[in-house]
Amino acid sequence: MVNHKHGQISNKSCDCNNEDRFIWPRIKASYGPIVPPTEVVPEGVVIPTINRYFYILTSDLDLTNGAILPATLFWNDQTDPITEFVIFSPNGYINLYINAVMQEGGIYSLSNTALTITPYDGTLFRGTPIIIESLGFTIK
Repeated sequence: MVNHKHGQISNKSCDCNNEDRFIWPRIKASYGPIVPPTEVVPEGVVIPTINRYFYILTSDLDLTNGAILPATLFWNDQTDPITEFVIFSPNGYINLYINAVMQEGGIYSLSNTALTITPYDGTLFRGTPIIIESLGFTIK
């Protein structure tokens, strides 16, 4: 054993088989019918659809009062400008990456027409990449 206070090795041993060292909780078992889980096997195949949208800030963005970035600032994977974000609801989700770091879900919201970043005491600097990843799932 190592004495953590002095960093020295001790030759003392521990009687780990001593049942009096532990306070065991009282567990009461009850018997009832055992119901097997239902097995759900969907017919078809789950098809994921992924849309990514990119924007690089052209000037510093003060977030003290929040920020709204319209969809028209972004482009898609094919480098084509977009007019709106595709949002898969309810069978999908959105991820926001700022400077390649995934952001917490509570700091932003996304509509078809704009990304809204909640107020924060900070600044995003010119040249910072903003990436929106929209994932949706369908069954075929």
